[in-house]
Amino acid sequence: MTAPQMPPEPPPAMPGDAGTSPFDHPCPIRDVLNRIGDQWSLLILQALTQGTLRFNALHRELGDISRQMLSRTLKKLEADGFVQRTLYPEVPPRVEYTLTALGHSFLPPLQALVEWADAHHLEICQSRRRMATPA
Repeated sequence: MTAPQMPPEPPPAMPGDAGTSPFDHPCPIRDVLNRIGDQWSLLILQALTQGTLRFNALHRELGDISRQMLSRTLKKLEADGFVQRTLYPEVPPRVEYTLTALGHSFLPPLQALVEWADAHHLEICQSRRRMATPA
């Protein structure tokens, strides 16, 4: 005897959907920080402040990211509306990435974070060393 099949869960309601409450949605801070707080998203967004870049140029700019991870992260940034991907039907295909209006609106807080990290990195590293050194 097989177990009864459960119907698939409906997709999560989006803000502004009728009949939803604030509790139907994830915490906005956690939701956004989980997406942009990964190892590569901020670096990709910062690289795109230069303007439109092709995939290979972006890959060279970041250096030690794998092509697969770059592709995966770009897809997430595109899905969230930070990046626009343009495919040109050429041989070989040309793909370019650029910041959207949402991506550009994120640049001031991104720049503030970069400046804060630069200003406090040494202090953070020293604190880590103190904590790692047995008393």
